[in-house]
Amino acid sequence: MQDPAIKAAEFYGLHERNDRQELKDLVGVDPVRTEWCAAFVNAILELEDIPSNKDHKYPLTARAFLDWGSPINPQDIKRGDLVIFPRGNQGWQGHVGFYISRADNGMWIILGGNQANQVRYDYYDPKRALGIRRWTE
Repeated sequence: MQDPAIKAAEFYGLHERNDRQELKDLVGVDPVRTEWCAAFVNAILELEDIPSNKDHKYPLTARAFLDWGSPINPQDIKRGDLVIFPRGNQGWQGHVGFYISRADNGMWIILGGNQANQVRYDYYDPKRALGIRRWTE
């Protein structure tokens, strides 16, 4: 199985303002003007020759990834799986990133775009996950 998190890590540290053009070229949207976590995931999947979510009715929304790939139970999560979380106060809002590992404190380490305006690793509460998805051929 491919691990798209390896490819995503190559972009670690890119910031939406400091690296605006590079990110825009990668994700296809202006990261300063558009929430870009889903665009980042789509770009990484395409670089890895994994079908992206670009043909979804709402390709730039994190929650659209709830329709992508196959659902995975939390106990079966693996590095590189996509995890979708709620964000904001609107039902369509969310965040999507790549699962890396479980931290000692029980939180999940997620690598994603638009995490504090950059590509970085952050801790997320697994109890808040809306879904986990994996591409299976």
